[in-house]
Amino acid sequence: MKNEKTGFARIISAYKNSLCGFKTAFLSEAAFRQEVFLSLVLIPIAVFSGKSKIEIILLLSGIFAVFITELLNTAIEYAIDRIGHEYHNYSKASKDIASAAVFLSLCYCVMVWGIIFLL
Repeated sequence: MKNEKTGFARIISAYKNSLCGFKTAFLSEAAFRQEVFLSLVLIPIAVFSGKSKIEIILLLSGIFAVFITELLNTAIEYAIDRIGHEYHNYSKASKDIASAAVFLSLCYCVMVWGIIFLL
């Protein structure tokens, strides 16, 4: 599975792989779809409600932190499921830890939005 592409061709290939990853996550993960749809509301609110560039960046960082961890969580789940569907403590722990990362990113997002809009 070695990628022989270099330079600009490698960048284009990586871009196409990323789009495929977004599509796979969107089609296979209800949580990712929910986060995408919620972001369609939250991103404009962040852009137009932030009082400064820093506030806008912080508000958007919470949204992107959720996306990033959700995508990594999905990748971990796929890798674990590829190994096997039988129960194993390490498989459960890996999935639980990845889920905890998503939970923390959601907490971060809520905390940032709460501090900016409620304090």
